[in-house]
Amino acid sequence: MKRTHTTNLLGRYIITDPGICDGQPTFRGTRIMVWQVLDMLAKGKAWETIVEECHHSITNEAIAEAIKLSGEAFMKHSDEFIIKQTAA
Repeated sequence: MKRTHTTNLLGRYIITDPGICDGQPTFRGTRIMVWQVLDMLAKGKAWETIVEECHHSITNEAIAEAIKLSGEAFMKHSDEFIIKQTAA
C-alpha cells in the first residue's frame, strides 16, 4: 500500500508535510526546520551566516518569510504568552 503525504504550503518558501521532520514547518526542498533558523536569528546570527551554514539551501527571502509568518502567528496568539503577575 502506497502511503501519501499532504504537503501544505504556508508561504512561497515554507511548507509542512507529515513525511518531512514529523510535519514541522520546513523550508521548501530542505529538512531545515523554521524554528532552527528563527533560533539562530534570536541568537544574533547574521542572515548571510545562516544562509552559508545552511549550504545556501535557503535564501534571504525565505528567512524574511519565516520572520513575517512567525510575527503574524505571534500577534494572533499573543494572549497565550501573557505572564501572570503576582500581587506585591
